[in-house]
Amino acid sequence: MSKYKIGFLLDEKDLPDHPDKELSSSFLILQECLLRNHEVYIFPIENLFLNNNIPKALAYQVKHNYFEFTKKPFNIDLNDLDIILIRQNPPINTNYIFSTHILNYVDQSKTIVINSPSGIRKCNEKLYIYNFPKLAPEGITTSNIDLIQNFLNEHNEIIVKPLDNYAGNGIFYLKKGDKNLNSILEETTNNEKTLILAQKYLNKAKYGDKRLILLGGEPVASIIRLPCKDDFRANMCKGGHLEKSEITDKDREICKTISKNLLKDGLFFVGLDIIDDKLIEINVTSPGFFIRKINPMFNIRLEKKIVDYMERLLVDCFISLGG
Repeated sequence: MSKYKIGFLLDEKDLPDHPDKELSSSFLILQECLLRNHEVYIFPIENLFLNNNIPKALAYQVKHNYFEFTKKPFNIDLNDLDIILIRQNPPINTNYIFSTHILNYVDQSKTIVINSPSGIRKCNEKLYIYNFPKLAPEGITTSNIDLIQNFLNEHNEIIVKPLDNYAGNGIFYLKKGDKNLNSILEETTNNEKTLILAQKYLNKAKYGDKRLILLGGEPVASIIRLPCKDDFRANMCKGGHLEKSEITDKDREICKTISKNLLKDGLFFVGLDIIDDKLIEINVTSPGFFIRKINPMFNIRLEKKIVDYMERLLVDCFISLGG
């Protein structure tokens, strides 16, 4: 087996000194890399830097397991790595965008970056679905409160959500005649200065949404997220829980429709959120794989499938370069 140098751009909660690190999918993917004797380097977003045109990071090398790593970060050239996984969560703020610009300086003939920095900038997780209008619920993206109110009058029930956040943060359910309507829209649009997405509410949302996990455009696992009785959001951090789900023919049809675009944009690790066969979001920044929940449900090791895929990408890249 070839030994690769693998870099992880990690969210703060995934770093070795965070108490919840073992709960994350990134932790399990990283551990699987270590089991295969790959060289693993980790660095948070603030440790990225650009030296003229050379992308670098102050990185920690992880040894043997996630609890053994160099105590002080050291300077590495990102072009010396074989593959880099971006596992930094939103919000997609200025710092996040600038980090993708630094990663664009990585030599793509030497190093694979998953997901593509350019692809992440192109694929707003809330708006990318409208590249496939037949698969998406009706929606309007605007900061204009009158337009949103007109949209609500047309559909009676809507969801409003920010374009730069994740995990259900900042999302509201609105119903025609809601006395809090104006105050909520003033808050979410920052008094009509910030664009938001308003979507038609799908009645089957009360039965949860499906997270479909894609590797290289192909579905590999599926799970249902169910909301708790006191919230319409099914996100785990909002009290939702998970149930086993199967990959249906309709799921495969959706994947077939969108996979060409995803791969063209360098989006290899993707989480689709689906309600009633409609695409709600396409998660590409650091999609949650729910590995600790999925593995026992399906008697699999999803982290193994993920690292298998990474290694196949590296082999294919090496062959295409004439190695």
